[in-house]
Order: sequence, then structure tokens, then C-alpha cells
Amino acid sequence: MAAEQDPVRLLLLKLRARDVVGAAEERALRDAVADIADVPAGRTLVRSGVTLSHSTLVVEGMLSRYKDLSEGQRQIQEIHLPGDFTDLHGFVLKRLDHNIGALTDVKIATVPHDRLKLITEEQPHLSRLLWFSTLLDSAIQREKIVSVGRRAALARVAHLFCELFVRLELIGLTEDQSFALPITQLDLGDATGLTSVHVNRMLKQLRDRELATFRGGLVRIHDWDGLRQAAEFDPAYLYLERRPR
Repeated sequence: MAAEQDPVRLLLLKLRARDVVGAAEERALRDAVADIADVPAGRTLVRSGVTLSHSTLVVEGMLSRYKDLSEGQRQIQEIHLPGDFTDLHGFVLKRLDHNIGALTDVKIATVPHDRLKLITEEQPHLSRLLWFSTLLDSAIQREKIVSVGRRAALARVAHLFCELFVRLELIGLTEDQSFALPITQLDLGDATGLTSVHVNRMLKQLRDRELATFRGGLVRIHDWDGLRQAAEFDPAYLYLERRPR
């Protein structure tokens, strides 16, 4: 079934990579989806401080979790991929302290909080798996803090490419050591805490060292081991092992 007909397919791939998801749990996820919508690139889906009544699941495209500063600067805290809940934590928090926006044209599924509440009451194991996904978001953000706070500029860009490759490979969205990343260098700078000019220089270094290239919305990795070494990338924080949760 195509992703647009099966909005939870990639979410299930992610969850099943980490634990067993039973038939009843799969039905509960499918039943939780209330609506599917297309959203154009650049639109803000969730604004900081607004009361929430639903959570958003990415079906296609890329969303970002970000904060704006008064000078107009933006810090992207996480790039959300197909199969990600962008604001599952909003179910408990009731509002966010950051924004959620569409980096690309996206297709999203809406999951009302009353249906999530039903899952927590009737499907305790599935509830733990969804809890796991929010903890995974926290792990990704901790790694982001290390990158922006301590990693050199080249390592920041290399690390982001490594992370996105591993996350996309898990859901079958890579091909021949490459993946689609249809965002701008400005977006890449906001995700790494660099100016677009600095990003351009780091991309040239990655290209000159024959580690990776980023052209036309496509990242192509030429030397995976070299890129990992440049990034000091250890995927342990992505918790890819399959075990009971």
C-alpha cells in the first residue's frame, strides 16, 4: 500500500525496528488517524504557546522543529522525516515551546489527542513505544546540542548527513549511499548553527575530501567511513537495537 494510502506504514517500520508491534496495536494506530492533508513548504503547522488538540505524523516530506529569535534568526532543533511524530509530546504538554514548520511540501496525518488517550488506556505496550519515540527525539536534540556547542563546522554538517542517512535508511528512503534532502543551504545552516556562507565552505570541503556531495537536493555519500570519522558519528543515540520496550 502506498504511503499516501497508509499513513502509518513508515511509523510501523520505525517501531518494528525496535520492538514487536502486534496486530491489535497496528489497528489502534490506524484507527487513531483522523485526517490526511497536504501542506506546502514554508507553512508553520504548530506555533509556540498555542493549545493543541492533536498531534501530527509525517507521511511524506520533511518538517522541522525550530525556534525563532527576535533578530529573525532561526534554530532548527530537529528535522522530522516520514514516519515521525513531530509533536507527540504536545499530547501531555498541551502546548509547545517551539514551532513546527514544513521544510518541504509535506503530507501529514492528524491524530487527535482523545484517540491517543484511548491508546494509553487500552494499549500499554504501544503507549511505551510511542513514549520511546519522544525519548528518541530528546536523544537527537542532545546530540544537536553537542554539535552546535562543541563540534567544528565540518563535523556539524557531516554529522547531520550521517544521522539523516541512518534514519532514512531505516525506512527505506536511501539508495546507493544517497538520499533526497530538498532543502536550502540556509535551512542547512539553521540546522547546524552556521551561516549559509559557512555551510557552502563546509560542503566544498566535504566535496574536496571526497566524503560527500550535496547538489540539487541530493546528498551522495562517497566515503561512509571517512564521513563518520569526520563527524565523530556514533549511531548509538538512535537506539536502533530491537528489544522489548
